Amino acid sequence: MDEPTVQPPSLTALTTYLLSRTGKAARQRLAERLAGRGLRLWHMAVLAALADFGPHAQRDLALRLAIDPSDIAKIVEDLGTLGHVERVRDAADRRRVTVALTETGRATLAELNAEEAAVQDELLAPLTAAERKQLTAMISRVFMNLPPAR
Repeated sequence: MDEPTVQPPSLTALTTYLLSRTGKAARQRLAERLAGRGLRLWHMAVLAALADFGPHAQRDLALRLAIDPSDIAKIVEDLGTLGHVERVRDAADRRRVTVALTETGRATLAELNAEEAAVQDELLAPLTAAERKQLTAMISRVFMNLPPAR
């Protein structure tokens, strides 16, 4: 192989392949930045959901984000230990735990969003501002028509 970094044209002609490879690169770059803070993408997702939708029962948060209930318990525990979320047991149903974002969590989410914006700027550097807006609009339309995650 003379040029191992050259991708087969039959693959690079596939939009799904390009989306997959670009998504993988974006995820990897963001994951590296979050790891530097001791966090993962799911931590950011939980903080974002709580910021956008308010306090949630832990079980409902798992459903909203399509995360296995045992995994959401660990993620919420991690965030609680760091002071990013508060967990409160329901007095009427001790099995039910409500999770809420703290001010520390809100500040951390703002920092994580800045990290994400930096990754986005790196990846989308070849595009103009108008092209970025157009790309976002088109990908959003595709995303909104995906079947629900399970």
